This record gives sequence, structure tokens and C-alpha cells, in this order.
Amino acid sequence: MGQNGPVDFLDSGLDPDLATRLRPAGTAPDGRALVTAVAQDADTGRVLMVAWMDAEALARTLATRVATYYSRSRQELWVKGATSGATQQVLGVQLDCDGDAVLLRVRPAGPACHTGLESCFDTLEIA
Repeated sequence: MGQNGPVDFLDSGLDPDLATRLRPAGTAPDGRALVTAVAQDADTGRVLMVAWMDAEALARTLATRVATYYSRSRQELWVKGATSGATQQVLGVQLDCDGDAVLLRVRPAGPACHTGLESCFDTLEIA
């Protein structure tokens, strides 16, 4: 957190070109700016999950190449798989045209969904 509250993208230490292109898609309860993060299996192209990232989560993901997200409910960073072992090695990151979402191309080491399913989109097909 910055001295006056949560760090936003512009004062986060991210590459300035990237930081100026990011546009929050939402905010956490503490007011921090968030972008939508879509995790996609780099080998199959399958969408595995959707989560949130704040500036620190994105910076850590870019630095470590391990998917790190921001939990709105717990109001903290979480490294995917830190407790389950189902990590996501990040092979590439792309910013969408509006700057409010990032696409993470990942190599998963286990199921992406907290229910134990390979994808969070395995639960119900509606159309």
C-alpha cells in the first residue's frame, strides 16, 4: 500500500508504458484498482479461470512467472497453488484493447478450479 492508501497502477512500480495503459475494471473493498485476469491453458487454448489482479499481483506475476492474483473476499494477494500445489506457470501475458483485462497464457500444474475441476467453466453448459 502507498502512504495514502492502496497502490494504483500509475504509482505501482510497473513499467510506466504498461501502467498508463491499464484501466481498472473494478475496485476492491479497500479501494485498490483491479483488472480482470483470464487464465488460459497455453497448450490447449482452454479458458481455465477468471480472477482479479491489482498492481502488485500483476508486477509479481511478471517478475516470477507464477500466477498471482488478488482476492477481493480476503483482501490479499494469493499465489495460485500456494496451498493446493495447482500452480500456474505464466508463459505470456497480453493486455486487451481497453486495458481493463489481462490474458495469462499458463501451463497449469493441476486443476484451476477450487472445486478440483480442470476449469472453472466445467460446471454447467447453458447453451
